[in-house]
Amino acid sequence: MNESKLKQHESILLRILWMLVFVVVWQVAEIVLAVVVLVQLAYRLFYGAPSLSLMSFGDSLSQFLAQIGRFGTFHTDQKPWPFADWPAPRPPEGEAPHTVPAAAHPVRDEEPKL
Repeated sequence: MNESKLKQHESILLRILWMLVFVVVWQVAEIVLAVVVLVQLAYRLFYGAPSLSLMSFGDSLSQFLAQIGRFGTFHTDQKPWPFADWPAPRPPEGEAPHTVPAAAHPVRDEEPKL
């Protein structure tokens, strides 16, 4: 075997190893996404609107899963997080998120009494 074929063979073996690691990561991330979906549903039922933080995390996590899929199907050579940046959440396209108004801070003109 010449040197370039040996290097290519080592490269594919390393990629297979990374693909196996990301299959395990995929399984864990899939469970986390299912939990986020259920918590978001409960939040929506309780507050009447979804949580912005859960929306953002769910979007980032689903983009991460898409990155794993693209790497695993040889669509890209770029390995997903932690080798790349964590995907930034996109603005919500569906229902408006639940917002909590800022609490008013009392203004005191007098010294505290001891």
